[in-house]
Amino acid sequence: MARLTLDWLHLIALLGAIQGVFLAGALVAKRSNRTANRLLAATMVAFSISLASVVYYAAGLEQVFPHFFGASHPMPFLYGPLIYLYAVTAADRSRRLTRRDALHLVPFLATVITGLPIYLMSGADKLALYQQLQRGEVPPLIAIATPLKFVSGVIYAPLTLIFLRRHRERVKDSYSSVERVNLRWLLWLGAAAAAIWALAVGFELVETAGIVRVGRGDDFIALGMAVLVYGIGYMGLRQPEVFRYETAEHRVPAELVVVERSASQSDGVDVAPEPAEPQSPTRLQMEESEPAAARYERSGLTDRDAARLGEALLTVMDRDCPWRDSDLTLADLADLLSTTPHKLSEVLNAQIGQTFYDFVNGYRVKEVQRRIAAGDAQRVTMLALALDAGFASKSTFNVVFKKHTSRTPSDYRQAAGM
Repeated sequence: MARLTLDWLHLIALLGAIQGVFLAGALVAKRSNRTANRLLAATMVAFSISLASVVYYAAGLEQVFPHFFGASHPMPFLYGPLIYLYAVTAADRSRRLTRRDALHLVPFLATVITGLPIYLMSGADKLALYQQLQRGEVPPLIAIATPLKFVSGVIYAPLTLIFLRRHRERVKDSYSSVERVNLRWLLWLGAAAAAIWALAVGFELVETAGIVRVGRGDDFIALGMAVLVYGIGYMGLRQPEVFRYETAEHRVPAELVVVERSASQSDGVDVAPEPAEPQSPTRLQMEESEPAAARYERSGLTDRDAARLGEALLTVMDRDCPWRDSDLTLADLADLLSTTPHKLSEVLNAQIGQTFYDFVNGYRVKEVQRRIAAGDAQRVTMLALALDAGFASKSTFNVVFKKHTSRTPSDYRQAAGM
C-alpha cells in the first residue's frame, strides 16, 4: 500500500508539477513567437515529469503504478538544451529551429534508447530493479548516465548566460535605451537554471562524501525547480517583446562590423577610438573614413549613397533632435531617413565607427553638457537634465556619461563650477 502522507517539500513539488502542466498548455496556445513558447512549454513538461517523480517515489506509488518508474531518468538531458534554445529563439523572433538544433537532443534520445529495456520490463521486474537500486546496486547504464546529466547542465548553463550577455551587446545596434528592451526575464531564467544546476552538483558531491543523507538532495533540487516553475508562471507569460520588428534584416551581424573595421585598417584608413569629450561626427571625419564601394555590397549601398545617407543622418540628428525620444530605435531613425535599418547600421559602423546605442547617447550626453554649461544644473536636478535629453534611467545616464566624458555627472558639474 502506498504511503499517502507528504512533507512540505513534496507538497510544493506536487503543486509545481501541476502548475507546470497548466503553463505548458497556456504557452502552446500563445500565438506570438510560437517557436520560443513551444520550447518553453516543452521545458515545463520536462520539469513537471521530474517533480511528479519526486512525489511518486516519496509516496511509495511505485508499488501501485510501477510502470511510471524511470520516467524522469532522461529528463535532465532536456533542461539545458531546451532553455538554451528558448533563449536563442526568444531573443530573435525570426529564428526557427533547424536540423542542426536537433543535435542538442542527441544525449536525451540516446538515454531513452539505451533505457528501452528497462521501460519495456514488466511491473514486477521494474519493482525488482527499484529495490536493487535502493540497495545501492546500480546497473552500468544508469551509473554512466547519472554523471553525464551533470556534465550537460554544467555545459549548457554557462552557454546560455554567455549567449544572453552577447545578445545584450548586439541589442545596442538597434536600441538607444536598453531599458526598453527588457532582457531581465531571459537573464533571470538563465541565472535561475544555472543556480539549480550548481545546487544539483553541490548536493551530488556532498551526498557522495556522505555529508548529506542520500535522497534529500533530490528533494531540495525539486524545491528549486518548483520555485523556478512558479517564477515562470509569474514572469514567462508576461515576457516583453525583445524586438519590435520580426526580420533579421534589422540586425547587423557582428562579423560584418569586424570585417569593415579590418578593411579600414588594411586600406590605411584610421579608425579613431571614441573621443573623451562627446561630439557628433563632423562631415570631414566621415569623408576621411569613407569606405570602399565593396564594403556596402551586402546592402547595395554605393560610396556616394553611403555618403549622402551619412550627411542626411547628421542633419536629422542636429535639426530634429530625435535622440530626445528615449524609445528611439534604429528602425525609427531609419524611417525618418527613408532608408532601411540595415543600411543605416552599416553607415554608422563603417563611416562613424560607433554602434547605434553609442551614437545616439553621445548626442544626449552632449546636450546634458550644454545645459550644465548654461547653468541649468543650478535650477533642476541632474536626473531631470538626463531625462530631458532622452535617457531612460539614472543608472544608464551615469554609466554612459562617464563612458563618454571619463567623469561622473556630479564630478563634471563640479568641475564646471555649477
